[in-house]
Amino acid sequence: MKDLRLTVRINKPAKEIFEFTLNPTNTPLWIDSVVKEVADSSPPKIGTVYQNWNAAGEMNEYKVTRYEPFKVFQLDATHQDYKVRYTYTSISEKETELEYYEWSESGQLHTPFMQEILEKLKQVMENPLE
Repeated sequence: MKDLRLTVRINKPAKEIFEFTLNPTNTPLWIDSVVKEVADSSPPKIGTVYQNWNAAGEMNEYKVTRYEPFKVFQLDATHQDYKVRYTYTSISEKETELEYYEWSESGQLHTPFMQEILEKLKQVMENPLE
């Protein structure tokens, strides 16, 4: 099994970060490799399908397999052995620790997330006009 775990603390409530990261129109604001993302239902729930595209026009598809509002959100790739889980832990009313965990049971992590992506999310959430 290959896996990767990253964390970042963001000076925003868990609810606000949860809602921002699950909104597909926000994804290109903090993940540079994604130029467009859509979901087949809003708000998301178990079974919701997200599709995103990179600059080369390649599409990836994920299904929501775990959904606990303001706490946990998991996506499983529909065409490969790949899963990603976001866990939102309130540190205080105004601070949240976001854990990003991705794994593959049998394959490789072809383009693993980097800490810089979570740092960009932190910047976008804390300083939205910069």
